[in-house]
Amino acid sequence: MPRGVTTRRPRTRAALLEAALATFAEHGFHAASIEQICERAGFTRGAYYSNFASKEELFLALFDEHGERIVRRLAERIDALAPEDYTLAGLAGLAARVEPEERDWYLVSMEFTLHAIRDPQAAWVLARHDARLRAELARGLELVVRRTGRELTVDADRFARLVVALREGAQAQSYVEPAELPPGTLERDFLAPLLQAVTRPAGTD
Repeated sequence: MPRGVTTRRPRTRAALLEAALATFAEHGFHAASIEQICERAGFTRGAYYSNFASKEELFLALFDEHGERIVRRLAERIDALAPEDYTLAGLAGLAARVEPEERDWYLVSMEFTLHAIRDPQAAWVLARHDARLRAELARGLELVVRRTGRELTVDADRFARLVVALREGAQAQSYVEPAELPPGTLERDFLAPLLQAVTRPAGTD
């Protein structure tokens, strides 16, 4: 393969992913067309199909990219904490941060989740991607809780599911009533007490 094609492919893929997120958020996953995505990205259908076989495959690539970015961003924030800030409240404060661009991702991911609930094959595939991301989150939770001098008393994967449920449910309410419940409010108010309830001082039985 010519070197120019090799170096262009990641840029083409990245541009298509960015255009897809914006198009899905604006028009909806089902209503958005491949032509609209290609037009926004500035590429042909041929470029699209050389990277993705379907809109479902494109969404799952977006899902993985978004998950990796969130995990990386959270890890960087945690690593930047001063030693005295390694508390359950400090961790909850970091988890409560919701960037403005999260709204677009929320719209897209919730619509695809509804699609997966109706489509068993899509549900099976989405669950596999969910599991990989959740495993990263569970490992991270165990590590950062230990940094506070505590340890989980519940299964890390199950607790990660609860944290995701809190985050997604809170976002739904915040996007409907942003003035009444700014994004991150419920996480900031309740995640630290929740962590306190499911952890104990490290090394105790």
